Amino acid sequence: MKTRIAPVALALGLMVAGSLSAQAQGWQRNTSTTGPYGGQWAKQGSGSCSGGTCSSQQRRTGPRGNALTRSGSTTCSGGACNGTATYTGPGGRSATRTRSFTRN
Repeated sequence: MKTRIAPVALALGLMVAGSLSAQAQGWQRNTSTTGPYGGQWAKQGSGSCSGGTCSSQQRRTGPRGNALTRSGSTTCSGGACNGTATYTGPGGRSATRTRSFTRN
């Protein structure tokens, strides 16, 4: 039994190490949810960070096919951060949100 556990533990360790290095460069996530009446909601997202700037994009699709997309970025320098996100809904209408914050 011990001879089987060691290769499995090594393989899991390599997978975790590989996923940690991938997270430092970027991420991707796809999820779906079923509502109480059987409707499906889907969310796809991705993002990355480099040189003090992180950016991400998400798309949410509802049960009737309507989609909301978000594209944004945040830049931090010396503890001061500024971010902008643009949301675009069905019909092409969009709204932009900006924010500033300080991190310790």
